Amino acid sequence: MTETILVTGNQSEANADLIRATAGDADAVFVPTLAEAGPLLEKATVIAGTLRPGQLERATHLRWVHSWAAGADNDLTPEMAASDVVLTSSTGNGGIPLAEQSMLLMLMLDRDVPRWQRAQAAHEWDRFTHGELNGRTVGIVGLGNAGADLARKAKAFHMRVLGTRRRAEITVPDVDRLYAPQDLREMLSECDFVVVTAPKTPATTGLFGEEEFRTMPKHSFFVCISRGGIADDDALLKALTRGWIAGAGLDAHGVEPLPSDSPFWDLPNVIVTPHNGATTAATAQRGVEIFLDNLRRYLAHEDLINIVDKHAGY
Repeated sequence: MTETILVTGNQSEANADLIRATAGDADAVFVPTLAEAGPLLEKATVIAGTLRPGQLERATHLRWVHSWAAGADNDLTPEMAASDVVLTSSTGNGGIPLAEQSMLLMLMLDRDVPRWQRAQAAHEWDRFTHGELNGRTVGIVGLGNAGADLARKAKAFHMRVLGTRRRAEITVPDVDRLYAPQDLREMLSECDFVVVTAPKTPATTGLFGEEEFRTMPKHSFFVCISRGGIADDDALLKALTRGWIAGAGLDAHGVEPLPSDSPFWDLPNVIVTPHNGATTAATAQRGVEIFLDNLRRYLAHEDLINIVDKHAGY
């Protein structure tokens, strides 16, 4: 049976040529979305993209799906979890810009950049004493690609770096101390900044509730750049409005797009960005390169990389 590789998204001509060359004798077909694939969906053995409800049952020859996203939560539907189809992700493609976004939000919060922006808009010369990251402690929740790169960048700012990961016995470069997940609150009590870079899984959903925010020092800041829902929004809102923590930088939100009537928009101690910390051309290109590597492996009957553990959720 001839392999049919269905590739979604607006691929550049250069990337389309690379995919065709890697596919060799296989049939590589490009569509903007799977909704426009028509009968090709029934023929596809490989899909690069996200399947919507009802599409998996139509793809009767499907063996492997590659997600353009780093996080698999939107792709790992109950149907996908129950199927024999292999799911891979583009994890690692956005680690660098997400670490940059984390540093940006920490700097903006610590130096109260919104105050400077308000002063500029009012043409006011507002000089005030602000913080610096040097010597401060950051706790990173999840030390995957983004978390590990953030640790490296935080060290360059002379910060003390703590972190949590499932296997806390494994040393991570640039991390001064590792904590097991069950020791999260112990880590939180030491942090000036807490940055969530973990994927959203059954184990991390609602990980931050009232007790976690109350454990953080009152001067500390919460930053989330991976997925919304890891922090309970009601608990976070209480923490921000009742002074349990000093502020937050939120690129990922419990509901996206963030509703126009969400109170997070107007809180003076919150910086909101629209979940596009990793929306760079380089992120997209790294995702294509991961898919190309896996496509070569698939056609050569070699082990794939970035296989999603359907039980763990990432």
